[in-house]
Amino acid sequence: SKAKSLRDPDALRGWGLSMERFGLLVEELRRLPRHVVVAFSGGVDSTFLARAALEAKGRGNALLVTIDIPFLPRRELGWARRVAELLGARHVVLEAELGPEVWRNPRDRCYYCKKAMMGRVIRYAQSIYREFTVVEGTNADDLKGYRPGVRALRELGVRSPLAELGFTKAEIRALSRLLGLPTWDRPSSPCLATRIPYGEEITLEKLRLVEAAEEVVKRVTGARIVRVRLHGGVVARIEVGRGERRLFFSEEVMDRVYEELRRLGIPYAALDLRGYRSGSMDEVLSSGSS
Repeated sequence: SKAKSLRDPDALRGWGLSMERFGLLVEELRRLPRHVVVAFSGGVDSTFLARAALEAKGRGNALLVTIDIPFLPRRELGWARRVAELLGARHVVLEAELGPEVWRNPRDRCYYCKKAMMGRVIRYAQSIYREFTVVEGTNADDLKGYRPGVRALRELGVRSPLAELGFTKAEIRALSRLLGLPTWDRPSSPCLATRIPYGEEITLEKLRLVEAAEEVVKRVTGARIVRVRLHGGVVARIEVGRGERRLFFSEEVMDRVYEELRRLGIPYAALDLRGYRSGSMDEVLSSGSS
């Protein structure tokens, strides 16, 4: 299967992947103005894009910028720093101010959030470069879901080379494996705001609660893919990878998870029987529910 072949470079080449695709990305970036600024989270996509930018422009003309906002887990910020160092890249961490519309958490929250974050990247780039292009890691698969943030990217003129060239998530992971990138099999980690249902106000207290709850579930169960969706501030709906649901099939494990979440201040906990799926909070949008 492709899942197994991701761990075997020879098998990867066997099902049609080669470094030619990576070369196309490098050439696309090479055609951009002198300086390329990569919006960098340290995740699978942005790390792959950063590696290509460094190949295309060299360390002197490629800059990685991480935006530190309250929605970013502290673990992920540290990881971004380590990956940037491993790549040998120039890397800066900036803070961005999120407007009240973001904290109100409307259905198009990502539009306002992305606009604030990318606007901050652009302003910083303008302060140090005359000619530059900001790029970010949206891939072709991302365009299939509900992504209001893409509208903000287009309005600001931010490029998404991976999506433009049709790179899928599986392809990016496979090529990252061939390139020896440490992110090739790293689980996705979207911002903490995705754990709060649309229409419920986002607060720092809720964000820290979600972050702590997810650390509990990972530590107690050993699951790699974990989302704790916080409903009404009192119900933790736990999603883990579909192949990891069995890790809960123990009364002792369930009791430990419940007790530790209760100590954090979450009185009710439930396991989502479908397991993790990207954008589960968006399901009510397609169903017409509120």
